Amino acid sequence: MNFSLYIAKRYLFSKTSTNAINIITAIAVFGVVVGTMALFVVLSGFSGLQTFSDTLLNASDPDIKITASKGKTFQYSQKIASVLQQNKTIEAASKVVEERVFLKYKNKEHIAQIKGVDANYAKIISTDSLLTVGTWIDETYQNTAVVGYGLSYKLSLGIFNFGEALQILVPKPGKGFINASNAFRSVSTQIVGVYTGSEEFQNKYVFTEIYLAQELLGYEKNQITGVELRLKNDANIDEFQEDLQNILGDELKVQTRAQLNAMYYKVINTENFISYLIFTLIVAIALFNVIGSIIMMIIDKRQNLKTLFNLGSSIQDIKKIFVLQGFLLTIVGMCIGLVLGIVLVLVQQRFELLMITQNLAYPVEFRWMNLWIVLLTISILGYIASKIASSRISKSFIER
Repeated sequence: MNFSLYIAKRYLFSKTSTNAINIITAIAVFGVVVGTMALFVVLSGFSGLQTFSDTLLNASDPDIKITASKGKTFQYSQKIASVLQQNKTIEAASKVVEERVFLKYKNKEHIAQIKGVDANYAKIISTDSLLTVGTWIDETYQNTAVVGYGLSYKLSLGIFNFGEALQILVPKPGKGFINASNAFRSVSTQIVGVYTGSEEFQNKYVFTEIYLAQELLGYEKNQITGVELRLKNDANIDEFQEDLQNILGDELKVQTRAQLNAMYYKVINTENFISYLIFTLIVAIALFNVIGSIIMMIIDKRQNLKTLFNLGSSIQDIKKIFVLQGFLLTIVGMCIGLVLGIVLVLVQQRFELLMITQNLAYPVEFRWMNLWIVLLTISILGYIASKIASSRISKSFIER
């Protein structure tokens, strides 16, 4: 066995003559345990939040969305239809019309966004899983709408309430003098369903038939604001997006779900990185106890070190003893902390002890990537702390 490693293990697992050093060493190990456990749990929490948010986005956003590069609308030409129909990677395609609108119900008003969809939209998004009350839009029945739970709450909308319809209004285009009594186009709709989802999603849309949205906005039959696509499960979304963009040209913009929610992903990744830095700093501060423990051990073992030096051990060999001791101390604390952290994450996943709401547990997810990040971070910091502590050893210090 390596001489320095053998001595380091003896020093690590044997009690010193000074009880204070034993206490400091125990505190150092405890600090590493808590820091490691906290870092792993926080990373697992962010992983769970990201997966949970991705699930919500998958339920509300398409795999691919085609929009106009300039302006709001474009013509759904035979060329576009042919390209989409011939592409074997596309499972379903749906034409949509979106625009900001003004909602009015009884004495309440709110600004939202109308989204006119065709019959294929149910193949793009699982509308059945979105609905909490009522049914989805059926083209058999005219002037019907499905609203988000947030909009329903703000406007006190009733489902199948035939007493008064929801009015959807948009300003009429034009210039010059505006007649206040005739400044808006409007349609009246009957609410047939309420959907749920992320907070932003359920506060944003009023879904209607596509022809109703086109009529409200004064669009032509083939004038739309976008085409939403669902791809087959084995499709490479990024490669498909690049290929389709090249085929359709610069007049249209093809975006993936990640590109549509670029700001969301940027925010959550930034928060994850900042949290990692904060808890890494906490671990680094905890490792000052390791430095203190090793320095106290060096002072306590100075006579032993003098003996080793006189027997022929070099200063570098002696330094290596305490580098290894500090590193092993860190590894022991890290392993205990990781075991505790993994247990906490698995227990939360299985038994949902920590709840955000009455029906929603705080999401956590075990990922091997988080485990390797923690292992690498703590090992590097522990090695640096051990090197700093062992740097105190010199020939003059031993011979003094």
